[in-house]
Amino acid sequence: MSAGVATQPKSQAASAEKVTPELQQEIEQFLYHESRILDDRRYEEWFELLASDLHYFMPTRYNRLRRESDKEFSAANEAAFFDEDRASIAMRIRRLNTGMAWAEDPPSRTRHMVSNVVIKPRGNDEYEVDCYYLLYRSRLEREVETFVGMRHDVLRRANNSAGFELARRTIILDQTILLARNLSFFF
Repeated sequence: MSAGVATQPKSQAASAEKVTPELQQEIEQFLYHESRILDDRRYEEWFELLASDLHYFMPTRYNRLRRESDKEFSAANEAAFFDEDRASIAMRIRRLNTGMAWAEDPPSRTRHMVSNVVIKPRGNDEYEVDCYYLLYRSRLEREVETFVGMRHDVLRRANNSAGFELARRTIILDQTILLARNLSFFF
């Protein structure tokens, strides 16, 4: 690292990093890989992609007037569908494997689809990654649900088979009223 780069403020260093086609493909491949292992219910493998300081958050969404748009989502210390860390995710995965998680027995069949991937380097091998998602879920004979929205992730380069780890995930639902019976799966 040159002295000039070392003395640059973090925001300038991050803005200097370009999103190359190779980086775009690497991150998209990570997102596709993650989707596949979640759909295959390989939760222990997915857990290995989570950073030790993970924050996994799905705020509650409210209908607000245009002038109150800053109050459309709950904050991290308010009511949320998910406000979890790596330890609580581990507990959820252990529970799924006990056979006592009745909402997932028989298990859901899911398909995670991601698109519109936009990457913004943060410096220090961290990337803000926004994408649209569509999550299709079916269970039993007649339970069918579709979730659509946007995810804001922070990915870090990592020494694992996928090349990245997930440090932050904020899941934005387009709907304000949750029509599903439960959220016993991962986004």
